[in-house]
Amino acid sequence: MLNPGRNRYNQLSPEDREALRRNAERWLQMNPEQQRILRERERIRRARMQAEAEAAMRQLGLRLDPNAQGQFENRYMQERRQMERQLRQEAEAKRQQELPQLNQRLKSEFEPRASGSAQPVSPSVAPSASAKPRN
Repeated sequence: MLNPGRNRYNQLSPEDREALRRNAERWLQMNPEQQRILRERERIRRARMQAEAEAAMRQLGLRLDPNAQGQFENRYMQERRQMERQLRQEAEAKRQQELPQLNQRLKSEFEPRASGSAQPVSPSVAPSASAKPRN
């Protein structure tokens, strides 16, 4: 019989294989305490995902036998990982799209002026004239 781990690895996309390779390298660089912490975080994440999958089954009114329930939970977790990966990629793309405008706005706010001042002159951050110093 074929090695199930190798079979699952071969089913991964090239991007997922690369991510797995990078994660394995990072794991090997961790000390035992860091590995323990990461194992615990993963255990908590899996328990939360399983609870969410079970809640989804209840919400949908599904009554499944243990085998089908396991398949549902696996599929739920797989699709959630895909959805969350896609959302992270979209958020990163939006961040990269908006960074140039942010940088330009900050540059114009903090760029030294002809008067030689590099202090921002934003009324939202400048102290008001009636404000008393705190003691």
